[in-house]
Amino acid sequence: MTAPGGMPGGGRGRRPFREEDRPKTWGERFRAMRHLPRLLGLVWRTQPRYAVGVILVRILGALVPLGLLWIGKLIIDEVVASVAESAGDPDWRRLAILLGTELGIALVGTVLSRAGGLLESLLGDRFANDTSVRLMRHAAALDLEQLENSEVYDRLERARRQTIGRLSLFSLLLSTLQSMITLITITVAVAVYVPWLLVLLAVAVLPSFLGETHFASLGYSLLFSWTPERRQLDYLRYIGASDISAKELKLFGLSDFIVGRYDRLSWEFYEANRKLSVRRGVVSVALNSIGTLGYYAAYAWIIYLAVIRWESPAGVITIGTLTFLAASFRQGRDLLQQVLMSLAQVYEQSLYLDDLFGFFELQPRMQPPANPLPVPQPIRQGFVFEKVGFKYQNSERWAVKDLSFTLRPGERLALVGENGAGKTTLAKLLVRLYDPTEGRILLDGADLREYDIESLRANAGVIFQDFVRYDFLLRENIAVGDIEQAEDQAAIEEAAEQSLADSVAERVGGYERMLGRRFEGGADLSGGEWQKVALARAYLREAQLLVLDEPTAALDARAEYEVFLRFSELTKGKMALLISHRFSTVRMADRILVLRAGELIEDGTHEELVARGGLYADLFQLQAAGYR
Repeated sequence: MTAPGGMPGGGRGRRPFREEDRPKTWGERFRAMRHLPRLLGLVWRTQPRYAVGVILVRILGALVPLGLLWIGKLIIDEVVASVAESAGDPDWRRLAILLGTELGIALVGTVLSRAGGLLESLLGDRFANDTSVRLMRHAAALDLEQLENSEVYDRLERARRQTIGRLSLFSLLLSTLQSMITLITITVAVAVYVPWLLVLLAVAVLPSFLGETHFASLGYSLLFSWTPERRQLDYLRYIGASDISAKELKLFGLSDFIVGRYDRLSWEFYEANRKLSVRRGVVSVALNSIGTLGYYAAYAWIIYLAVIRWESPAGVITIGTLTFLAASFRQGRDLLQQVLMSLAQVYEQSLYLDDLFGFFELQPRMQPPANPLPVPQPIRQGFVFEKVGFKYQNSERWAVKDLSFTLRPGERLALVGENGAGKTTLAKLLVRLYDPTEGRILLDGADLREYDIESLRANAGVIFQDFVRYDFLLRENIAVGDIEQAEDQAAIEEAAEQSLADSVAERVGGYERMLGRRFEGGADLSGGEWQKVALARAYLREAQLLVLDEPTAALDARAEYEVFLRFSELTKGKMALLISHRFSTVRMADRILVLRAGELIEDGTHEELVARGGLYADLFQLQAAGYR
């Protein structure tokens, strides 16, 4: 069972893996490989020179085994002939040439193997980097609502796991191609002597291939169905050994609880995987035994033909030919089995390609208009909400419903309401992190959807209560508000002064100090200090709209008072949306909107709402009573 937000409930058992989770038909299995051309295209675009080099090395390497086998045959026949001829000396020159040739082929094989490994390693690093960059960019392009959806996040998690390992599929394809070339050359050589042995070879290996393909499908389905739980395992592993959670784990005695949940969940996954692995192992042994029996049957027949000096179309079966055919059949069997097993692995890994390319196929719902409008400079009429409603995907409850109000240029608007009333959702609608489910939002008379979304967000300075605490330099932590000003020290210091973050810089030793404890030399900040840094981000941006969600929640009384004074000055001539539970904060607003269960129930100034005696007055009196 998965709890809201996509995290599995820790107290419930995981359902067992089911047979119906796997693809049923061979058609479905072959369709799983539809992404192979796209993968090859990605690898080629990553670094064409490396890709060509790897392919050439593999093709040349495929010819090495046959060369070694054939030279070995010639050496044995030459030695046998020399022993049989009692008179005269052996042809040492010919033996030396053959031995030198075999040595040369072996050395070439070693060089090709090392060169191929180096090229594949370099190509793999480039591919992982390029794919990770593309993944991050695509995730950034998706809508916030999509990324908050647990199913989409599971797809992102599976795709993220594929960015590093998918080049192994390219290597596997090349390895399979190399084995197939070698197999073809050996097969032709064997067919010249005993053609019907090829039929026995195929019959011996085919059952193992079918079994591996079957279990590859089951293995992928097991991992697919466990994606949410594997994500929770990663989360439990993180919070169980993190400086962020260490205080509460110690104070509340949570270590046994966290470790116990991790142990229980990991054991369930281990058991499901163990059962499948044991089944796969038993079946594989049985099917591989068929191949071994086939090989020895062929080996016995070749020995018989050599003993009776049977003459094939290519000549008499000599000792050298016997050795060549026995080694070729053994290697051919191994190669054919390797090719078929590799194809099974190609199929298995192709299933994971669907995770990667399936995520890339996700498109944001908030598409830009054909001719986007730039945000007016300056905004003249402001924002108008017309019967706006919004509910999250797969939710029956309206987060906000039937909202109608205006936010005029230069006006400071405060949102008040109990937790879950829809205040933050309204703020996200205002800067188009969400689009309304019903109704519309106008900016200077035009629908917000008609504006260029980057232009809209560039004109908004927004700090949410769950702002990110980046393990960056202090200067960079402020600059994320307008990253183009990251090198403008004067602008950063001015924004820090306005938000009181200059006191943070003074305490930690300057704007070039690393924040957080993740990296060496990082300074840990208090909640109030982090909030000052976050406010500086909003002040750094030259925005026409300021949206501040609980901007003083972590500040002490003196700092809050000083922020208020600066806030009044900084919002002059700008639109400001202020969300706060502190009535000392919202009183400074020109107008206050009161929300309850997503609906607007009161609208007015502080004095008007107190006099009205509604929800705002009740909340104000409750908070004021705490200070009496």
